[in-house]
Amino acid sequence: MPLFSKKNYSTVKVRKRDIPDGLWLKCPGCQEIIFKQELDENASICPKCGHHFQMSRADRIKLLLEEGSFEEWNADMYSVDILGFTGTASYTSKLEENRRKTGHSDAISIGRGLMGPHSVGFGVMDFSFLGASMGSVVGEKVTLLIEKSTALRLPVVLVCASGGARMYEGMFSLMQMAKTSGALARHAEAGLPYIPVLTHPTTAGVMASFATLGDLIIAEPSALIGFAGPRVIKETTQQDLPEGFQRSEFLLKKGLLDMVVNRKQLKQTLVLTLDYLQNKPAAIRQNV
Repeated sequence: MPLFSKKNYSTVKVRKRDIPDGLWLKCPGCQEIIFKQELDENASICPKCGHHFQMSRADRIKLLLEEGSFEEWNADMYSVDILGFTGTASYTSKLEENRRKTGHSDAISIGRGLMGPHSVGFGVMDFSFLGASMGSVVGEKVTLLIEKSTALRLPVVLVCASGGARMYEGMFSLMQMAKTSGALARHAEAGLPYIPVLTHPTTAGVMASFATLGDLIIAEPSALIGFAGPRVIKETTQQDLPEGFQRSEFLLKKGLLDMVVNRKQLKQTLVLTLDYLQNKPAAIRQNV
């Protein structure tokens, strides 16, 4: 008889519970695992480290405007493949894919709504649609938002997010920089406020045009804001970049931004800013 007898262990199959995808997310700021419902209830801000996740355009509208007040303009405007662009996939197929994915015709929604007591022209860019790249339709809708708001004597608040100009449209995308800037110049001449809100990321042609031409430029915490990316700049200059380079807090110190505002205080800050830019401080407004 062997000194150590071999025990017979019975094998029991343990059935793992099926966990649906999307219930948990890993925060890129603190690397903690977050329950998505908890994130949704906290304005898409990590409850552990305060990292600001990207938001859908519907959530942005809900966050900043009074419920049911948003009246969308030019919702059916869509891009076309004017250059016949082909690569690993055609531009047309990419547009169709992103329309199905987001349920919207392009990367921006514009319209009119109430922000506190203020009627405003409002726009929101959606990074989930081709990286919120600026093509002809995005430029045209930004211009229409500004021009219509000028005609209606409305201030404009535009939530910006973009990877830059849309390469599929070549020079047509770059032309939008001048067009949107011209519309903003006329809006300013009419004495009307314009406030861009820069979110992560806001880069390239969008950052170099309407995203940084505001009377007051506000950004969310730790948003990447710049023309070229940090890697390109480092390779071009052959120099190490300062800590926090191209992030909101760094740019606030250098004077590009006027304010960095936590998302939960953003609506309140915008309302207060509009009070003063339109010469209606809260104390005066209450007596009107």
